[in-house]
Amino acid sequence: MDAIVVGIDVSMDRLDVHVLPSGEAFFVANDASGVEMLASRLAGLGPNVVALEATGGFEMLAASTLSAAGLPVVVVNPAQVRSFADALGRRAKTDTIDAAVIARFAVASGVKAKPLADEQTRLFAELITRRRQIGAMIVAEEARLKRAANRQLKKSISRLLVALRREMETLDDDLDSQVRTSPLWRIKENLLSSVPGIGKGIARTLIAELPELGSLSAKQIASLAGLAPFTRQSGKWRGKSFISGGRASVRAALFMGALVASRHNPTLKAFRDKLVAKGKPKIVAIIATARKLLTILNAIIRDQKPWQNA
Repeated sequence: MDAIVVGIDVSMDRLDVHVLPSGEAFFVANDASGVEMLASRLAGLGPNVVALEATGGFEMLAASTLSAAGLPVVVVNPAQVRSFADALGRRAKTDTIDAAVIARFAVASGVKAKPLADEQTRLFAELITRRRQIGAMIVAEEARLKRAANRQLKKSISRLLVALRREMETLDDDLDSQVRTSPLWRIKENLLSSVPGIGKGIARTLIAELPELGSLSAKQIASLAGLAPFTRQSGKWRGKSFISGGRASVRAALFMGALVASRHNPTLKAFRDKLVAKGKPKIVAIIATARKLLTILNAIIRDQKPWQNA
């Protein structure tokens, strides 16, 4: 008997559904009642996999509700689905086509459902994301303050900066409370923060957004973070190595960690300086340092041993 696989294309307002091998297609509203209706309908089908494409958070209601209903949910990487669609020649942008492609991708890739993060873990990740958003707002307002010439405008910007910094402090207190409630998170944070260049912010980003840390090989974890180099085989960049994909927020955090570590961590500073001395561009050296930093952090969590100076 053929496995039953469901592909769901998620948008803000609706969920487009495609079922294989029957080819059945339908949609429901992306709200509580629509998702409950979907859960009931899919439960009657007994699917082997229900695949949703990650869409910036719009998929969370459906993913959590369907998973709670006992359905085998997996959230798939949109970049991988798009590459699969390109390979099929299915590049037309319609919701029904996308839902069908997601279902076919799930079949071809053999993705397996796994338990979703619990409510506490999701809240922790959302607080980390919100902290990053507030940080970006602060940077933007500070830049505006430097350019502002009008006194009233400066006062307005300054008031907003005070409010944003106060909100940042509140978020940090909330995150501290979250970490204190989890012995596992406390241990991970202490282990990660033992590495010069890794502060609480980066450590918590990795805890929330790279839970696979310590359980994968160096190559696999670098790929997840988007720090695994690949070589172009065509065009004017033929033979050049690049990084792309992966989890952008994790990569950004590791890049910042590498910048700090290349100044204050003797091991990583020597590594970065050696690359620069060999003629590598500084940005290439920092990316390589970020990748080495990630390898070190992966080993630290795997072995449960803090950083030790060489």
